[in-house]
Amino acid sequence: MPSPRLSLPSLNALYTFEAVGRRSSFARASEELNVTPAAVSRMVARLEDHLGVAVCTREAGGVQLTEEGAILHRATSHGLNAIAAAIEEIESRRRGVDTVSISLSTGFTTHWLMPRMSRFKERFPHVELRFQLIMGALSGPVSDVDFGMRFVDGADDRHEAAFVMPEILVPICSPGFAARGATVDLPPFDSWQPVAPAEPQQGWSHLFFAAGEGEAPKTQLFFSDYAIVVQAAMLGQGVALGWLNVVAYWLCSGALVPAMPAHRATGRRCHFINRRDRPLSQIATAVRNWMIDEVRADAKAVVETFPELGIEPF
Repeated sequence: MPSPRLSLPSLNALYTFEAVGRRSSFARASEELNVTPAAVSRMVARLEDHLGVAVCTREAGGVQLTEEGAILHRATSHGLNAIAAAIEEIESRRRGVDTVSISLSTGFTTHWLMPRMSRFKERFPHVELRFQLIMGALSGPVSDVDFGMRFVDGADDRHEAAFVMPEILVPICSPGFAARGATVDLPPFDSWQPVAPAEPQQGWSHLFFAAGEGEAPKTQLFFSDYAIVVQAAMLGQGVALGWLNVVAYWLCSGALVPAMPAHRATGRRCHFINRRDRPLSQIATAVRNWMIDEVRADAKAVVETFPELGIEPF
């Protein structure tokens, strides 16, 4: 029986084709591979000659994979990702350190993960974390990391998903800011200075107050990075919209308090997702599961500490 290797095209051709399919462009692939676009085109043409079918078409908006090309690209991506993961694991073992890469928001990393890094190190003394940090809304691929936090319905054809918690919003402020209002639960509207992300929650106070109730806030602060939004609230600059999975630690510690006895469940669900073609290692799975347990424990503590919020256990 002939070696399977004899039926395979050039590995350089497969490597080049994977970059073309991922970047949807000969030019962008050439930049990544540090070769000319003409060289990329020739390599893809050789691959097509070997297979006897076209693997992509050149269109005005970029390169589109054919049906056969999509089949090959899935297999090629899976293979190269598996090789990269194996090499990374070998290098980690050589250094005596396991590396886990995670895609997270700056807000979650700053206000949830960093305060409990000592606990993480106690639990995982030989794990080195690497971060892909996202300033805005949690979105984008998780191809280059072990797993990432995303608000999605669940698993799909390309991703595995582990449920973390529902998306729950709570108005938050510092204890000092709350004390300047008429009650701890609800500072009067004329003392409000809401702080919120530049998008997508401009004018978010309508989520908690019906139209016509109270005056509109007189001044507002907007920041593009949610980590700064939470920091501004902690410093007494105003009332912020708090994602419970981000601010639960500070609510439990007393650095933040609910600005009013209310919450909103959006219906969205927070998951940790990873590519199916990049299965989680044993240590990455352990880190993910530890984070899920810790997030849920924080949320449960908030539910028990502030029953007036009316958050149902989940």
